[in-house]
Amino acid sequence: MTVAFTFPGQGSQSVGMGKALADEFTAARLVFEEVDDALGEKLSQTIWEGPEDALQLTANTQPALMAVSLAVVRVLEAEGLDLKTDISYVAGHSLGEYSALCAAGTFSLADTARLLRIRGNAMQKAVPVGKGAMAAIIGLSFEDIEALCSEAASAGVCEIANDNGGGQVVISGEKAGVEKAVAIASDKGAKRALLLPVSAPFHSSLMAPAADAMAEALADVRKGSPVVPVVANVRAEPVTDPEEIVSLLVAQVTGRVRWRETVSWFAANEVETLYEIGAGKVLTGLARRIDRALNGIAVGAPADIDGALKAIKG
Repeated sequence: MTVAFTFPGQGSQSVGMGKALADEFTAARLVFEEVDDALGEKLSQTIWEGPEDALQLTANTQPALMAVSLAVVRVLEAEGLDLKTDISYVAGHSLGEYSALCAAGTFSLADTARLLRIRGNAMQKAVPVGKGAMAAIIGLSFEDIEALCSEAASAGVCEIANDNGGGQVVISGEKAGVEKAVAIASDKGAKRALLLPVSAPFHSSLMAPAADAMAEALADVRKGSPVVPVVANVRAEPVTDPEEIVSLLVAQVTGRVRWRETVSWFAANEVETLYEIGAGKVLTGLARRIDRALNGIAVGAPADIDGALKAIKG
């Protein structure tokens, strides 16, 4: 059985995530302690107790979701998983790509936490609040959405940010451009076209200042070759060279998350099961809609550990 690990991105967070895992497993608790130490604050308290509006701040959400994902990985490893021999590929949705790279050994846990804090702050600062927007469009073809983004760009920047699959595409850009695209999508018969409650236009060309900040931050971080290939967001194919990985992470800030193509790549390359590692079940749901032949399993709670290990290890 060929297996891949996928790691969730923003939107999967919830207050209390990872707490049961940390209470039951020392390996998980140590991950949260190390992330707290790396950031110089008790992020774990925010993750487990809230308030929710503090967890929703992107500078907190990004390292928080990574911490939960890595807590699951460390528990699996403590219970007998060998990522190098048991898993064929890893991938992550947006910030989840950093979780994937940390799990695969490209970055240390502490460095990954600091990188995601920098990334979250840089993305928030790149565009003044109220100038940017994002929207989800459901029920139109990818080509139709590309066309309506081109049409809406007359009112302001409007670009595809996430090709999530299952008929769901997220667009991003200047508020006027995105609002025009939403109106056009509704006229063209989209099942749903709605603005998202986000604070910045992620994965658009407006994020160029954040890309520059990440290029600078990544240049100073120790990086190694991942023990398994990482299927990169902006290329939807596996990479192993550390310098190429860094280049793609910088491009990812302004580039499209090609998740539909990533999952399709897995299916075309003999991956049978995708384990979603960390909070929520968003990627598991998307995988099933993209290719019903794939088996999607979410692993985020203590009760999930034994079943996942038995299935992976045989």
